[in-house]
Amino acid sequence: MRHGSIPGAQGRVLTLSLLGDPVLHTPCQEVTDFGPQLARLVEDMFATMYAAQGVGLAANQVGRPLRVFVYDCPDDEDRRHVGHLVNPRLVEADGLVLRGPEGCLSLPGLEAGTERYDHAVVEGFTMDGEPVRVHGTGFFARCLQHECEHLAGGVYVDRLKGWRHRRVMRAAARASWSR
Repeated sequence: MRHGSIPGAQGRVLTLSLLGDPVLHTPCQEVTDFGPQLARLVEDMFATMYAAQGVGLAANQVGRPLRVFVYDCPDDEDRRHVGHLVNPRLVEADGLVLRGPEGCLSLPGLEAGTERYDHAVVEGFTMDGEPVRVHGTGFFARCLQHECEHLAGGVYVDRLKGWRHRRVMRAAARASWSR
């Protein structure tokens, strides 16, 4: 992903971890080695996200319990945001709480109205160890919160209550990918 190349162009598509896999419900470990293996993981994660037609992907979704995620996500003004974060911390989540459609590559084909703040700020590092601060609004804020939640060992369905939760869990149990 160096020197202006397209993210994921040199990556390989990894197998997605699906709902029920323990790696999705275990908090991820801090990255301590900012070397070529991390760069390869980021590249492979972009390739995997694009192959699955997602807008974000956390490392535990490809079986790597590390605090890393990638994104290529529009905001509500249709501005495209492309990047990655290593050891991210959600430092702000505020503004309006909106219920909007949310899906997940670890629950393919399923979606549910999920409440999220419409503004988020995440701080972390690039794969080269440079500090970075990312601001998101609207759909991109939803993406940032969703990916940070993955790294903490959560999945969006954990946030759902009542009939929304039951409906998604029933659909997941019937899905062809379900264990």
